[in-house]
Amino acid sequence: MQNNARPSNRYKPRCSALQMHPRRPPILPLRARNHKIDLMAKHDLILLAIDASDILNLMERALRAAGYEVAVVHDQDGLNKSLQEAVPALVILGEKFAKFDGVAISTELLDRFPTLPILLYANEDRPRLAKTALDAGLSNYIYPPLTMEDIVSYVRQALKRASHLGDWLRREVKRTTSSLQEKAKISESERSKLDAIIGNIQDGVIVLDDKKNILLINNAVREMFNLGESDVTGKMIDDVFVNADLKALLSRSNEGPLKYHEINFDDGRVFNAQYTLIPRIGAAITMQDISYIKELDRLKSDFVHTVSHDLRSPLTAVLGYTELIERTGPLNENQLEFLHRLQGSIQHITTLINDLLDLGRLDAGFDTRREVVQLEGVMKYTLDMFEQQARKKKLDLHVDIASGLKPLRANPIRVRQMLDNLVGNAIKYTPDNGRVSVGMSMHENQIILKVEDSGPGIPQEEQSHIFEKFYRATNAPDGVQGTGLGLAIVKSIVDSHQGRVWVESVVGKGSSFFVLLPVME
Repeated sequence: MQNNARPSNRYKPRCSALQMHPRRPPILPLRARNHKIDLMAKHDLILLAIDASDILNLMERALRAAGYEVAVVHDQDGLNKSLQEAVPALVILGEKFAKFDGVAISTELLDRFPTLPILLYANEDRPRLAKTALDAGLSNYIYPPLTMEDIVSYVRQALKRASHLGDWLRREVKRTTSSLQEKAKISESERSKLDAIIGNIQDGVIVLDDKKNILLINNAVREMFNLGESDVTGKMIDDVFVNADLKALLSRSNEGPLKYHEINFDDGRVFNAQYTLIPRIGAAITMQDISYIKELDRLKSDFVHTVSHDLRSPLTAVLGYTELIERTGPLNENQLEFLHRLQGSIQHITTLINDLLDLGRLDAGFDTRREVVQLEGVMKYTLDMFEQQARKKKLDLHVDIASGLKPLRANPIRVRQMLDNLVGNAIKYTPDNGRVSVGMSMHENQIILKVEDSGPGIPQEEQSHIFEKFYRATNAPDGVQGTGLGLAIVKSIVDSHQGRVWVESVVGKGSSFFVLLPVME
């Protein structure tokens, strides 16, 4: 399918509410009663958990009219089930829901989802309830009388307030964890050279001939695999080693040199293995114990989670109080400016927290949902979402999707997240009047996705690090913000679907990102 035109709204695929990927809407002033509701689709999922049918119906109508996706639950079982399927962009919860206290339910939700914005609906204005809700970490509380415009305005304010949380925590986490990252870096290429010529070292070394017969193993390998003193020289490596990860490394040897492959042992040890071709001899497998690095990574993840959880509630409370200040009476121009600066100082914290939590869930293996997914349908939705941004920058958006693509067995939410990151990055880093190309094709039993831009490109020496957490290219344009986690999330999603992702780039000419995903058999 050839399409040189910019994608239009007619390409929207059918998607359930829980498959929508959040996109932050513009914010309107509070109590905007004299303003018409903006009907442009927001794609955010708003979860309503309110007993009162009248206000529930009013909220549902108002939010749907404003373009939000709306889900309604009537008891705690429904609430828990909905949250297990997908985390909404915002929850509106009654002060009494299914005979339970709304603030108590909100506290439990914030323990599970520290970045989730929650609005508490009360039957009347009660300052003590407002203080209790804000102290508990809720975004705001609302009460009658409410118009449809009021409801939409409160939701937009809460989403805006939540989006403020990202940048501040990103800077703090990056600053406090920088020393850990420096200690955890491995110079793989230099270590591989040394391991190839040193025999009696702590790192494991296996040398093979061109038929994968063992020529040499050192003492470290014998200890790793409990081989004792048995003579294994001349034997096929598959006949000696039964470790599944080592066999997986050998199965990938036809791909050429491999710099990183984890070998796990039942006792918790983790080794990083490299497969290096040796001319006129065969190949060498070198292994280093990276258990301590894994432990550092675990400690870093625990630290990030703790910081996210501990900072969210007080920051949300501070922002909530700034909103209360604005309600107490008119403020002069300087006071308003100070309030807005206070809110803007933590503008991107939610983005970072959400990315970190996504990475944590992916790394922990929680991404188990699988269903039939047509990748081109999801891509059309992604292109539709970024159409306005591409037009604003006057980009030439070229789409080339082959017909007859086979379906994937995948998590549609994660696939959408992957596509949004790749296409969003291409548009973000491409200068005005540039070109972005998106292509899909079949190769045997795999779909090949290519996203190409005409941005600044990535230096050759940095391309091997571009999928690492918190890594950003040194030549990234000034003013283009990012957490350094988007491509790490892309790689985690691709890996969880047994695919491959890589980049090809030339500085000054742009970058091309490739993804290979296996189709359903």
